[in-house]
Amino acid sequence: MTDASIRDNTQAHRYELPVDEELAVVTYNLSGQNLMITETLVPEALEGQGIASRLVKHVLHDARDRGLFILPVCPFFSAYLQKHTEHADVVHPTYRQILGLD
Repeated sequence: MTDASIRDNTQAHRYELPVDEELAVVTYNLSGQNLMITETLVPEALEGQGIASRLVKHVLHDARDRGLFILPVCPFFSAYLQKHTEHADVVHPTYRQILGLD
C-alpha cells in the first residue's frame, strides 16, 4: 500500500514527502527494471519521527507494484531491509546475497 502523501518526482529522480515546511526525499536512479536507491534524506527537524521508514515502505511497495528490483546502495535503506526481511522479494538477487537476505 503506497502513501498518498509521497510523490515520485521522476524529473528529479526522487520520492518526496513534504512535512510542515520541510521535504524528506529518497533519491534513485532507474535503469530498466532496476531502481537503485542512492540516498535517504530527512531534514534534521524531522529526524526521529519515522519519516525515513515511511518513505522506504512506500518505495518498496511502489517498486513491487511496478515490477522493479531494488538495488539498495543507501545505508539507511540497506539497514531497513536487513531488519525487515519480508521485503527481500523486491530486492535484486545480487543485493539479497550482499545483505544476507537469502
